[in-house]
Amino acid sequence: MIAEEFILKHGPALLVAIPLFAAFATPFISRLNEKVRNAWVLLALLLNIYVLFIVGRNVYHHGIQLYVYGASNPGLALPSGYVIPVRIIFELDALSVFMAAITMLLSFIGALYSISFLKEHDGLDKYYTLLLLMTASMLGMELTGDMFNLFVFLEILSIASCALVAFRSERGESAEAAFKYMMMSSLGAMFVLFSIGVLYGQYDALNMAVLSKRIEYNLLDKIALALLVAAFGMKAGGAPMHMATPDAYGEAPASISIMLVGGSQASLYALFRVVFTIYGGMLDVTSVGWIIIALAIISILIGVSMALLQTDFKRLIGYSAIAEIGYMMLGVGVALAVLNDGATYGTKALEGGIFHILNDALDIGLLFLVAGAVYYTTGKRSLNAVGGLARNMKYTAFFFIIGMAAVSGLPPMNGFASKLLIYESVYQLNPVLSIIGIMASILMLAVFAKVFQSAFLGPTLPEHKDVGEVPAPMLLGMALITLLIIFIGLFPRFVLEHFVSPAAQALLNRMAYLGAVGGA
Repeated sequence: MIAEEFILKHGPALLVAIPLFAAFATPFISRLNEKVRNAWVLLALLLNIYVLFIVGRNVYHHGIQLYVYGASNPGLALPSGYVIPVRIIFELDALSVFMAAITMLLSFIGALYSISFLKEHDGLDKYYTLLLLMTASMLGMELTGDMFNLFVFLEILSIASCALVAFRSERGESAEAAFKYMMMSSLGAMFVLFSIGVLYGQYDALNMAVLSKRIEYNLLDKIALALLVAAFGMKAGGAPMHMATPDAYGEAPASISIMLVGGSQASLYALFRVVFTIYGGMLDVTSVGWIIIALAIISILIGVSMALLQTDFKRLIGYSAIAEIGYMMLGVGVALAVLNDGATYGTKALEGGIFHILNDALDIGLLFLVAGAVYYTTGKRSLNAVGGLARNMKYTAFFFIIGMAAVSGLPPMNGFASKLLIYESVYQLNPVLSIIGIMASILMLAVFAKVFQSAFLGPTLPEHKDVGEVPAPMLLGMALITLLIIFIGLFPRFVLEHFVSPAAQALLNRMAYLGAVGGA
């Protein structure tokens, strides 16, 4: 009981502190024993999941939770009696809890999968340290209430991700992918920092709620908004700013590829928070909404068309991930375009986009893990160099079929529910947009049908006759995601009503978020 009260009081800080402390302790614990280190990492992530459960339940039942570092309230009282929020603040609503849950799910499964997948590699103490730092940074981005700390956590995420993309240092391609990722991340970080400077110089504030109340939407504010949209869109992997994304997904270990998906979605969350929360009161929502719709359609078309041309398994999935980011942006863009019109389908579009964040994390994540399993057993990345694996890897083949159906939006998998919401709502704005989305999903099914035929069907290649199933931790990681995909596919209304709708309303209800910071 005492522990739960402590978690309720300090939970937001613990969510970042636990993986951060675990990261710095991991190199020392690695000196004891490999199994002890693995257990340490998994236990730290499980503890964080428990803390998130306690905090999330409180947020869903009692509304927004504010956590102020070093004080009981966010304000500093001046002699005049005026109060300004100057402290570091975490502001948790249903959307940030929803995103944090996705982060913790991907982190735990990534760590579990890594136990066997990277068992023979050196430098695993550094690997797990960076994995935990990625977790802490994504959570920080999703929980923070001020722009500068958003930038700090974004930088930590970029540094840890870049190092992990280059983890297979024996491959020149990994170093090249990491360099591209570093360059794009640095450019995005420069945009964010410049925008923060522009806003701070005008309004003497970094807190998101304060900025939202003071912002005037002048020319400088519009420049800052354009740079922030470009930066977070680039980090999310949306086209045409996607140049480093396929390489990073393709060269990172499979267990890190699914965490890169989480990093992309954390950046997408930051984009939504800027557009809806900071600029929501002054924004020309129709114009910005259509800009996001245009970027979404470009992402969908480029992602699917480039996936058709790939022979590298993971790079193909990487381009598919870009297309899936497009579906999320499409739903949110439509919601923005009709925000001031009072159209109910705008809310449904937003719910579809947010719902698809969860489904994309599961679907693309599962496919990356399957690709990792194929590489683990065969040592091959090219689809032209494998075949007939379903005979000896029955479970992995089954998991791929589930992932293929889910990412293509086939019923009764989870992807069908979110994509149907997006199709229906987008159709009411413009039927052509909906048709493009549907046709792209059909092409996505064709892409992965080709993969299934190449990798799992046909005659077994002579060098793969002795190939067996992957170790239990890897199978368990894929099985956990598969169970969630099937559950959400069978009970989409439950997930929509209890998790997705509150998250969408939290994003739309800007005044509740602003009101949580007293004195702003």
